[in-house]
Amino acid sequence: MKNVISELKKSEFHKCLTILNEQGQVEAKAIIAGTNPGRVFVDNPQAPTSGLIWLGNHDGFIFIGDENNKQFNNELNAFIDSVIVPDAEKVGLKWFEGVGNHSKWDNTIKRLFTHRKVKVGSWLQRVYGLPKENYNQASEPTLEQGYTIHKITKTLYENQNDSIKNIDFLHDTIVWSWSSADHFLSEGIGYCIVYDDEIVSICSSSFVFENIQCIGIETLQAHQGKKLAQIAAHRFIKDCFENNRVPYWDCMDGNKPSIAVAERLGFCRSFNYMGYEFSF
Repeated sequence: MKNVISELKKSEFHKCLTILNEQGQVEAKAIIAGTNPGRVFVDNPQAPTSGLIWLGNHDGFIFIGDENNKQFNNELNAFIDSVIVPDAEKVGLKWFEGVGNHSKWDNTIKRLFTHRKVKVGSWLQRVYGLPKENYNQASEPTLEQGYTIHKITKTLYENQNDSIKNIDFLHDTIVWSWSSADHFLSEGIGYCIVYDDEIVSICSSSFVFENIQCIGIETLQAHQGKKLAQIAAHRFIKDCFENNRVPYWDCMDGNKPSIAVAERLGFCRSFNYMGYEFSF
């Protein structure tokens, strides 16, 4: 009897280790390792050869394994319509954003989804690494008066004395890619910049695999242009190097401010990959 695409239990994710690209995205490794939440769908639950990872923050899908697996590919569109779309609608997701764990998936993805009602759009994603010797510590800006920087700790997160007025900003950022605050605090790193009792910029680990820390940064619009992202990223990077961790930066090719910050810090491009999207 023909197998259909099925979902693995978290305890079974390790079966996909052999089909992961070692040079691929840290997000895929983090989910398969069980560090960050996500869902995994495969062609064969006993011995997967192809699969689809749905990031736990609902921010995209990663195709892993054999891109020429006809059985998996032939079932993929029906599977997306019958399983992914209903679950996506429950969480308010209107777009499928997919990437290949290796570049051979690119042609397969384009071919499989050409018929979708909205023409498949594509974009380029850049991944940067930072060798310790390349770190440009001298580029660290000075915080303007009134701003203070704080490490994200359990005390800060719990905010029991209500000293932070917009603590939801931090909670939402952490919950976006972690199963719990405790899990983040044990595996990740994070720094907040505070102004007038409000968190205005956050630099924190969004995904972690072994000693690799994927950087996520968000600054409130009213406080952009003050180099807060750079300052928080400097603190994050120093923390990484002091604790034998490796900073990892992933951003869209069109995100010029993010690229500028990464390159000013000394990050070097490791690889590019393509992303593809269509609406549900």
